[in-house]
Amino acid sequence: MVVRTALLSSIGVLAACGASNADSHNAKRSPFPDPDRPVSALGSNQFSTEVKRDSVNEAQKVMDLAGIENGMTVADIGAGEGYYTVRLAERVGPGGRVLAQDIDRDALDRLGKRIERERLDNVSIKQGQPSDPRLPEGSFDRIFMIHMYHEIAQPYAFLWRMWPSLKEGGQVIVVDVDRPTDQHGIAPLLLACEFGRAGYQLDAFRDAPEISGYYAQFRRAARRPRPQDIEPCRGGLAAGSTDAAS
Repeated sequence: MVVRTALLSSIGVLAACGASNADSHNAKRSPFPDPDRPVSALGSNQFSTEVKRDSVNEAQKVMDLAGIENGMTVADIGAGEGYYTVRLAERVGPGGRVLAQDIDRDALDRLGKRIERERLDNVSIKQGQPSDPRLPEGSFDRIFMIHMYHEIAQPYAFLWRMWPSLKEGGQVIVVDVDRPTDQHGIAPLLLACEFGRAGYQLDAFRDAPEISGYYAQFRRAARRPRPQDIEPCRGGLAAGSTDAAS
């Protein structure tokens, strides 16, 4: 795995990211801050055709980078039509488990029919909420977030609530695109900052145009902050930041 050491070393710098001064934060009942950046509108739950994605072996490459092995328990967040779900199910085998999660009930209904049709006995589905993935604690070796993180309207709440669901040594896998967050992407440095604020550490980063973006891998830090202590990262950590970190 190619690890972007400059991006890893930048996490210490990101710890000093400033908070938004918006007065509206003080009036919110939620203890979590809003992101200091735009949020992408919900897009299609099908990022690209499966044939096109398989033509470049996208899922296989991501699963290889993530170290997916037989017997693992994996969550596919924003599963949509199930491109990763069905391939993860095959990879982890009968002894493994895949939880497909989405906030779109209709998409989950279609995915449920696909799971029945393909007889994937090691897959279950669950509807999440916009600010809470609703995952069981201590359950997952890997959590996949593929081309969907930029659509989460409350990322700090979402990540904070997802934190307990990882097993010891578990990792979160993000594939996204280095472009502005209102254009269905997120700059890697901003992604790393937001994960860091919610109690995660960046383990690995790789530019990966063959999978239409970049690959980032996070693990839990020793502890997560109290919700009221989280300060949002500055939205000025713009797209293209990886070039500056090279």
